[in-house]
Amino acid sequence: MLNIVILAAGLGKRMQSELPKVLHQIAGKPMLAHVLDNASALRPDRIVVVTGHGADRVQAAFQGREDIAFALQSPQQGTGHAVQQALPHLVENHSAEDVTLVLYGDVPMVQPATLQRLLEARGTGLALLTENVADPSGYGRIVRNADGEV
Repeated sequence: MLNIVILAAGLGKRMQSELPKVLHQIAGKPMLAHVLDNASALRPDRIVVVTGHGADRVQAAFQGREDIAFALQSPQQGTGHAVQQALPHLVENHSAEDVTLVLYGDVPMVQPATLQRLLEARGTGLALLTENVADPSGYGRIVRNADGEV
């Protein structure tokens, strides 16, 4: 079974807007809609959107989509805690084929083909998609050893 958890609880302070970050428009639709479209292309068994800040507005924006379950993160206690809120909504066979892909609702440009390659790269283990950028200011960090291992 393929579950996709989309983290969309963030406040988005840098956006300087009362609108939840994932509802800001990009190319004519909310940022989260792009992530949902890319996730849906993988034909998952379940998509869970974890909301927090502006949860009512985020859910209202996608109320017609029956392929989405919502989980509320309150209080907001970090990324790991956000993923935990999705656990009751996941569907599983309790087999090696059970996979959960965690995406960020504010990263709309990761294409379905990239996500498919990530799933293939995991084999029966864990895979992590990262990027090296010249100036990582403002981004989360993945710490690696001298061999490039996480």
